[in-house]
Amino acid sequence: MSAVFDAALRRVEAGRPAAFTVRGLTFDPALWCRDDLPGDAALLDPCTGPTLDVGCGPGRLSAALARAGRPALGIDISAAAVRLARRRGATALRRDVFTALPGTGRWRHLLLADENIGIGGDPLRLLHRCRELLAPAGRLHAEFAPPGTPSWSGPATAHTPTGVTALAWASVAFDDLGELAATAGMRVLNTRTQAGRWFATLSPR
Repeated sequence: MSAVFDAALRRVEAGRPAAFTVRGLTFDPALWCRDDLPGDAALLDPCTGPTLDVGCGPGRLSAALARAGRPALGIDISAAAVRLARRRGATALRRDVFTALPGTGRWRHLLLADENIGIGGDPLRLLHRCRELLAPAGRLHAEFAPPGTPSWSGPATAHTPTGVTALAWASVAFDDLGELAATAGMRVLNTRTQAGRWFATLSPR
């Protein structure tokens, strides 16, 4: 999966088209490379303590937290993403969320932005892992697909400017948030929408 994102980010650096699609979802890495996107504040404002940005990409959110004086660590499996994140001032490590990570069980906040609920192709497994990473009173701030869109998970095909590549991903519609959270043993504390994006804050039960 990292190869898809590495190649896409290198194309952005070279000024070439980098957008790709997965089961009808369009991903545009050029947007991730901006300093901010409409709706980002809905994710960042609640992050008042140490924050782990899971799938940080080129560090848009991790860097914004750092500029605001809030401790944050970004992790990503893409070497290109971590390099770009560090270049913009974020603290970032090349790590898989399912492997050993600093601060396990002590993070006050976790971010799953840009629909990173799809990481690994199994949202339930990802939420279980988020519970392990969070402090007992921690909060997970996640972004979901709009209501009315289909949820899916598992193997998929990424259609990129240079061809097709297999990857594991998932999409969770906002409508399905409650059932997923309950199955994962998490509680939905609040939901919100901003700039056409849909967010929720969850906590361990």
